[in-house]
Formats: sequence, structure tokens, C-alpha cells
Amino acid sequence: MKKSISTFLKHPTKDNSNRSANPPVTRASTILFNSMQELVDHEKKTKSNKKISYYSYGRYGSTTTIELENILKRLEEAYHVFLTGTGFGGVALAIMSLCRPGDEILVSDNVYGPTKEISEHLIKEFNIDAKFYNPDDFNDLKDKITKKTKMILVENPGSNTFEFQDLSKIVKLAKRKKIITFLDNTWGTPLYLKPLKLGFDMSFCSATKYFSGHSDAMGGSLAVNKKVFKKVMFFYKLSGYRMSADEAYLIIRGLRTLDIRLSKHYENTKKVINFLKKQKKIKEILYPHKPSSKNYKLWKKYYTGANGLFSIVIKSKKKTSVVKFVNKLELFGIGYSWGGFESLVLLQDLRIKTKYTVARKYFRFAKDEHIVRLHIGLEDPKDLIDDLKKSLRYIK
Repeated sequence: MKKSISTFLKHPTKDNSNRSANPPVTRASTILFNSMQELVDHEKKTKSNKKISYYSYGRYGSTTTIELENILKRLEEAYHVFLTGTGFGGVALAIMSLCRPGDEILVSDNVYGPTKEISEHLIKEFNIDAKFYNPDDFNDLKDKITKKTKMILVENPGSNTFEFQDLSKIVKLAKRKKIITFLDNTWGTPLYLKPLKLGFDMSFCSATKYFSGHSDAMGGSLAVNKKVFKKVMFFYKLSGYRMSADEAYLIIRGLRTLDIRLSKHYENTKKVINFLKKQKKIKEILYPHKPSSKNYKLWKKYYTGANGLFSIVIKSKKKTSVVKFVNKLELFGIGYSWGGFESLVLLQDLRIKTKYTVARKYFRFAKDEHIVRLHIGLEDPKDLIDDLKKSLRYIK
């Protein structure tokens, strides 16, 4: 019987030996075999991506992580999915598996902060050069490609500023130039966008966010096609980047309600945005909500849904008043991450450059324009609107 994704997510493998509705949590380092030949044959199966129910050693994963891999393989329509202990581990896995001294990578300037840091700082020590391109200018990307370009790393939409790019154009260009492509799809999730179907070589999601949905687990998923599988598998097995069984279990639990949660996040977000767009103190809402905008058209072209994460641009000469607005919110927790059940808020200063951070190079906002990122959770949207209304009065 062919099942829809919504039905599939509600029916992961069960623990038949214990008659549990939930899959077992298998914690293991040593895996025992009946003979040397069985061990060798199993290693060959793993290397050729044959279907397996266990790994030969705990560093590669367990039956619990394999269950999560299989769920995400179906969601992503992928050749294989690698699981990492943190979201950013998946980004590092992709870069370190495929880039070598003398290579260049092109990175969208609007990516997640640590992605900029590994590109700008760490890989330079391995003689790998990173160039940042303007996410609003396809020609800037095209003009920066050289014979050394190994990978194009895209985040869509961009962290904090939410630019949407024309993904098919990027894939078409990369294929013509024989360049590997990577898409950070954490915002859209494979429920709303399947990057590998578009032609990307790698699709990444921070499983910490919407996959988990409960702010209690960390992890990353890197879905790949057959072309890059062997190189990523080689580095994955050596590096020990794998996810723990306990985290995998929590993320499997979260995935069961992914479709329902995302739908509710979006429903609440639309109500909050309808309130915010009438507020004079807010100059701009960075979310695909205006049908006339370029970002809305590119969102509609590629995505089948949206979620609860967006930013607002507040125009104020007094940054302290914007900080006060953030601090006075009662229902919005101040903290990193997003994708959980609760609403969150952060003031994002993307101009700051320190020894350990990388500022945006293509930044279209003025000095008196401040970006506040909001994640709309699963609370009653009326309460969230009342909270925002109360705190907006502190902005001067």
C-alpha cells in the first residue's frame, strides 16, 4: 500500500520484540558477528550502500540511527543520509569530505554564522579558499566561478535576512561547470522542498530545529546523491561525526508530528505578520508574505509551505530601545536556535566582525535599521500579538 508522507511519518518501525509502538534505543560500541566472513561481507554492504539493519561498529551508528536514516531517506528522496551529532556537524562533514588543498568554494553571503566561520577561517588553514557571493545577484555568483571552484554552498532562505535564490539556475550553472552543490534546507525542510530532486548533490538540515521540534535534542542530517556518497562515507566513518542513539530516538519522535507542527507554526505566523505589517515602527518584514515581491515568487516557485521563522526590520536611532523591546517580551524566550514549540526572539547585529565572527559583506540595511529575528511557536497567536503590542511601545 502506497502511503502519503503524513501517514509514513506516523508509522516508523516499532519495537516488535517488546511490542512497543516506539522503536528501540540501541546504545552500542562493539557489534558481534558469527564469523570473520560475516563481518567482512557486512562491511562491503555498508560501503556499497546496500540495505542494512545494523553497522559493524558503534562509531558509524546503531539500529536507532539507521531507523532515522531510513525515515529521512524517504523524506529527502536521497541515495543516503548521514547523521551528525549537531546541526553544524553536517555542514562541516560536507566541506571536509569533498574539499581539498587548492580548491575554492563559493558561499552565499547570507549563511548561518558558523558556516561563514568555517569558510572564512578554518578551511584557509587547509589552503582552501572561500569566496562569498551576493544572494540577491546571480551574476555575482556566476562571475566568481573559476577553474578551482569545487563547491557552491547555498542557504535558502538566508539566515536572518531571508533572501530566496533561484535554485534551478544555480544547479544548472553548477552542472555545466561540474561543481558540487550543497543546500542548507533547514528552513524549508524536505517536507516543503526536496533539494536532491532539484539537482543538488547534498541537502542539509539541522535536525535540532523542526525535525526535533521540542528543543531537547541536537543533530544534523546530510542527504546525498550517489555521486558524492563514497567520499562522504569515507570521511564520515573516520571522523566519528555520528549522532547518538538517544538523540536519534528524540528526533524520530519529533518527526512524527513534523507536518502538523509546521502547518500550525505557519498558521500562527500569518496571524502575527498581519498584525506586524500595520505597525509603523516596523519598516520591513523579512518573510515571503507579499505576492508582488521577488522573494515571494521564488518561494512559491520551489516550496510547498512555510514555517514560523522570520525577521523584522526596526528603524530606530536608539539601539537601546530595540534591546528594551526584546527584553520586555514575556512569551518570547531570548535564546539561540528555533523550530521548537516555544516562541523565541534575538536581536541580530550582522555588522559586527571579530576574531571569531564574520560580518555580512552584502548588507543592504542602514545603521539605524535593526534586525530582530522571531520564531513563532505553538502558543495562542492572540497572546503573542498582545505581547508584541505591549513591547513595541518601548521602541523610540
